[in-house]
Amino acid sequence: MGTRETRHEPGIVVVTVDHPPVNALPVAGWFELAEAVRGAGADPDTRVVVLRAEGRGFNAGVDIKEISADPGHDKLVEVNRGCYEAFKAVYECPVPVISAVHGFCLGGGIGLVGNSDVIIASEDATFGLPEVDRGALGAATHLARLVPQHAMRAMFYTGRTATARQLHHYGSVWEVVERDALDDAALGFAAEIAGKQPTVIRAAKASLNGIDPVDVNRSYRFEQSFTFELNLTGVSDRARDAFVRDGHEGAQWRTS
Repeated sequence: MGTRETRHEPGIVVVTVDHPPVNALPVAGWFELAEAVRGAGADPDTRVVVLRAEGRGFNAGVDIKEISADPGHDKLVEVNRGCYEAFKAVYECPVPVISAVHGFCLGGGIGLVGNSDVIIASEDATFGLPEVDRGALGAATHLARLVPQHAMRAMFYTGRTATARQLHHYGSVWEVVERDALDDAALGFAAEIAGKQPTVIRAAKASLNGIDPVDVNRSYRFEQSFTFELNLTGVSDRARDAFVRDGHEGAQWRTS
């Protein structure tokens, strides 16, 4: 369990997240993921990173129960920092990052895939931000990289999800495959990138980040400021408590 790395030739590093039961990451999990991605990118032998997950879905965001159990706001501050560092690590990784997504991709998962370079998804993959229902805000920055502006707003306000096929139609998901073909498809695409001249690919990643129209790090940090404001007023505490008490978490995964 946790985050592990495996290496495939030529220069493909696979970072796998495995936090049962639904890959809702605790504070330590976000920092661990950030460190794994940064470490992979810092290795001069790495040519591409594949980000994937085990279990029922790719990522269910933050561990709401961990935050709800904290009598103060220490865990909230820490998990916000952890998410920021993990998203930043993916975006600033000096080599391309391919996200291989299956099942649900929610909350913080959107931050990860929205900051990755290529998304390959299985037929069962769904993408969404249930933040409003949890008394939080954030990752609209990253959802806006996956769907058009008005679709993003509708999804953000309602918490509705989009399918892998819908995102493929928008052009943000490169390929949709059967679940059992996902890993092979991601590794195959990674091998195509890894076969290019490594120095050129690293320069290409830097140049693409340099021409991005939105500073994703600053934009996401701005969103987080509203989450802290909602917590200071007590609104978020009540939303999280209701979320944990009413068992919405289990229901969400069953419908994803």
